[in-house]
Parts: sequence; C-alpha cells; structure tokens
Amino acid sequence: MLFIRTDDLKPGMRLAKPIYNKLGVMLYDRDTRLTRQGIESIRNFELIGIYILEPAEPVPPLSDEDIAFEQFQTISMFQLRDCMDMIRKGRQPDKLPTLVSSILSQYGRLDHKLNFAQNLRSSADYVYKHSISVAILVAMLTHQLNMPDDFQQTCVTAALLYDFGWLLVPTELAEKTDPLTEEDEKKILACRIKSLDYLNPQTHSIKLSPDALRIITQFITLSAPEEAAEPSKIFRSSGTKLLQVADAFDRMTAMSLTNEPISEIVAMKYLQEFPEKYDTKIVRALSLCIHILPRGACVDLSNGEKAMILEDNPEDYSKPLILQFTNNEIFDLRDPHIYDIIQIQDIMKTMDNRIAIDENTLKHFTSDKYIKDVADRFRKRQNQAAAAAAAEPAPKKKAARKKLV
Repeated sequence: MLFIRTDDLKPGMRLAKPIYNKLGVMLYDRDTRLTRQGIESIRNFELIGIYILEPAEPVPPLSDEDIAFEQFQTISMFQLRDCMDMIRKGRQPDKLPTLVSSILSQYGRLDHKLNFAQNLRSSADYVYKHSISVAILVAMLTHQLNMPDDFQQTCVTAALLYDFGWLLVPTELAEKTDPLTEEDEKKILACRIKSLDYLNPQTHSIKLSPDALRIITQFITLSAPEEAAEPSKIFRSSGTKLLQVADAFDRMTAMSLTNEPISEIVAMKYLQEFPEKYDTKIVRALSLCIHILPRGACVDLSNGEKAMILEDNPEDYSKPLILQFTNNEIFDLRDPHIYDIIQIQDIMKTMDNRIAIDENTLKHFTSDKYIKDVADRFRKRQNQAAAAAAAEPAPKKKAARKKLV
C-alpha cells in the first residue's frame, strides 16, 4: 500500500480505501481503478492524497463494521465543519445536537470492542477529524464507565468543540513543521482562550450548556505550560480527565502528513506512564473499548523475535496467548515467569496505520490440534475469571450521583 499525493495520481491506479461524499454515499469503492475523471473528482474533494494498492497487492480485509466506521467519520466530519463554520459566524450550530445524538447512538452504547482506525488528516481538516475521533472515544469511555446519559451528552458535546480554538490560529503557525517556540505556544494558547468567547452563551448566541463550557475551559486552561507542569496538584473534573485521555491517545495514533503515528500499544504505555495526568481508571476503560492487540495481530517481542496473537486477553491486553514465529512455540504471557522474560514491545501496522492481521497463518496454526487445545484452555481460564469477577457483589450505587462536571 502506498500513499500518493493527489497531484501524483495516475489513471489505472487502484484505490486501497473507499471514498465517500459528505452525505456518506460511496463514490469509489476499494480496488476501483482511477480514471482521469475520477482523479479530477478527487481533486474537487480537496483531498491531499489517497492510499493506493501496489500492482500485485490484494485488497486488504475490512469488516462491515470497519467500513461503516470510516463512512460515519466522513459524514460526521462534514457535519462538524458546518457547525464550526456557524460558530465562527456567531450563529447557533443547529446540527450540533443531532451530531451528538448520532455519535452516542452509534458508539455510546457499544457492547464490544471497536477497531479504532482514524482517517488520514491534513492541516485543512485536522481539527474536524480529530474532534470527531475524540468525541467517539469519549462516547465509548462514558458508556464503559457507566456514566449517566446526560453526562455522556455533555462530554461528547465538549469533545466536539474543545479544539475549536485551533481554527483561530494563523495558518502559518498551525502548519508550522519546525518545533514550536515558546512564543508560538503563547500565540496558540491565546487563540484557544479567545475561542471560549465564541462558545460562551453570554457573549454569543450559541446554546452551549454551562457544564460543557466548564469542561472545555478547564481543558484549555490546563494546556498552559505553567499549569501542565504539575497536573497532580490541580483539581480536574471527570469530563476534563476524559478529554485528556482521548485527546492524547488520538493525537499519538492518528495518521497525518506531518506526524508519524505510534501504535496503540505504545500510546497506551505512554498514558500509563503518567497517571498524574492521565487518569488510570479512564486509561483502563480505553483498553476495554478498542482493540489494542487483537487476535491475529503480528507483534514485535522484547526478546527481538516476532510473534502472532493466537488469543487476545480481554482483561489485560498486554498478556495474550502468542505464537513465536521462529520456533512455533506458544507463550501464555499471563504466566508471570514468562512475562518477566517476554513482553510485547510493538505491533506491526500497515501503511494506512491499520493493524496487520496474519489471517492465513492464524488459520494454519489454529487447525493444529495441540495449539487448538492450548487456545481452548486459555479461553476457558479467561471465561472462568470473567465469571468469577461478574459473580462478585457490585458496590452499592448512591441514590443521588455526585455531580461529575
């Protein structure tokens, strides 16, 4: 798979990913060969580039849910752009409540993990795509943490608008590729603080809830260097903590033209390294919402070897059942003696930042009776542990929930 800039596209190239219009209608499916008319259409969509399959490369597997997720991101991105355009004009973004409800209905009620694959971003659409991704993560997190419906709505609204201030940053500064200076940081922070005026119902006609505005205000305030230095000494609302985790995770793992993304497992390790800034419970919840090390993923090990995930571990993604390629040996990383010697360092990704799944190898090895028996025992122990955890009496919930924002 190759990333090709729009100006370098040529007739005959095959699409690696589908292209949708703003209404979510698929215009070009995967494996479509580009024509001159198609290339011109892509330029009209203001796409900076697309992923192209190499001549002999097969179409990578995508589930129906993966395809629906990409489509949803595209539709939502255009809706959010319209909302932010209205806010810049000092008008009420009428589509915002519908967008919030759509995100919550699609991803705020999920009962399984999601393959969280983000779209490629440019400086022109980064704010919109990033905000949509963060809002989706927040929706899943609030559901995983069993938070009230009204709080979910408040947090998703805040997630959609908290990065609005970046649209006020001068283009030459927003697109700067060199390291930002201290003066640059001050100018950016000033623009983000200025954005709070646009979002304040007392100064503009926007109907934003006070709770959502407080979350956004605190998040931006904590972005100041003097505040970020010692985050553990500052009170942060639950909504702000959610935003901090979702924002950092998406920025680290998203594919863009200027930043090389890191894998989900490396990003999770980073979040876990700074519990004073990234709430431990929320980081843990994130690992239960999205696939970090799914079955079939190819990984790099701390012993220098490569392996494949035979069975993932729902309770602790870092300790799955793996098959080491060089000697076809199976390791259960839940065993502390094994885990002391072997850990998963990173995961192999495709060009478009998707997890590399070795389905053919997985089929070959899972058909082996010995490996199948080992995997069955692994799953049985996992199910027993899950059943034991479910049987434990849940802590009594307070009749009146403590205010979260």
